[in-house]
Amino acid sequence: MKCKDFEPGFPNEIVTEGIARVLVPKLKEFVKSPSEYAPSKAPVFYNPVMELNRDLSVLAMQAYQKSLGRGITICDPLTAGGIRGIRYALEVKGVKKVLIGDINEKAFQLAKHNVNLNGLDKRITVRNKDANLLLSRNAAPRKRFDAIDIDPFGSPVPYLDSAIRALRNGGLLALTATDMAPLCGVHPKACIRKYGGKPLRTEYCHELAIRLLAGCLATTAAKRDIGIDMVFSHRLEHYIRAYASISYGARAGDQSVGQLGYLLHCFKCFHREPATERFNISQRLTCSECGSKLSVAGPLWLGKMFDKHFVEMMEQEAKQRVLRNSERIHKILSLIKEETEAPMTYYVVDKICDKSRLPVPSAKRVIENLRNGGYSASRTHFTTTGIRSNATAREMCRTVKQTASDN
Repeated sequence: MKCKDFEPGFPNEIVTEGIARVLVPKLKEFVKSPSEYAPSKAPVFYNPVMELNRDLSVLAMQAYQKSLGRGITICDPLTAGGIRGIRYALEVKGVKKVLIGDINEKAFQLAKHNVNLNGLDKRITVRNKDANLLLSRNAAPRKRFDAIDIDPFGSPVPYLDSAIRALRNGGLLALTATDMAPLCGVHPKACIRKYGGKPLRTEYCHELAIRLLAGCLATTAAKRDIGIDMVFSHRLEHYIRAYASISYGARAGDQSVGQLGYLLHCFKCFHREPATERFNISQRLTCSECGSKLSVAGPLWLGKMFDKHFVEMMEQEAKQRVLRNSERIHKILSLIKEETEAPMTYYVVDKICDKSRLPVPSAKRVIENLRNGGYSASRTHFTTTGIRSNATAREMCRTVKQTASDN
């Protein structure tokens, strides 16, 4: 479908997402082979798979606005066609102003058109600026935002310092990272270079990825005498997402730095434990359960990744809306709520069974047996066969094996 008053100069169509109608590149026109990643081939980046990401973002922003009880301002400095900022303006009650921008001239023109298409000219300002420049120009005390959303193609790290400086005290920062190969240990040197922490290719590497991102954010914020508080996070599809509120003051910064540490993991018996003391990661560390060498991830965030009240507020918002992904959203939030007070990291049932050459029992039955044995146990949104529990690795393996044998 072509828009009568605007010609972007490339194949396009109008799509509806939430209650927004936007003009986007017709992705199938830019793919020459099945292996090509269509969004990156289009002249303006648009990924329909990220609709669920944007749905959850709307819920999170609404929960944040309600927690403040006043009107808020939002900045989306990597806006592409403007869909995220437009949805914030349309779907989050209490949003006064939204500033969106993109360095790409075609994206800027398309975003302006989409803002006009949705009748938001007076509430959304569009700028053709580099993201860091846009944020830095709003770092003065009276210009700062209540919330900033950094949703890049790759790592959000290059924008962290600018975003932190452009947030008000108590502001909310939302971050997306799609560079999962470094964060999950495929390219450890790249992760150390970008995030300042060593990753590990464990079965719970996606949780480590969020903790590495949060650790990098805490370190960056602390340099400005600012602390962070993680309120929500998730891993879906090909990315991770983290939401953190910030607090001004050296004491808040010190408290955040105090939640940084390391995760020690045994690849032989699945044992894992946090460590706050500094040490040489090349030194030999012995597993307390089997005596094998422990591998080290970090420094990374050891604190909470979710705030239960915040997740419950998102759940309430989700119940009041009809979205294409409503059923999946309810399931995700329900699982995350289970995780809010559960221990760090999770065990993966099929990983344990693969090592023991056993059939894979249902995670539900394993959880029941763990609880019957006096342990806490809950599911995780990271994987359908993942279990969070305070059971030791030895006890977890024993329970999984017993459950598999009973099937």
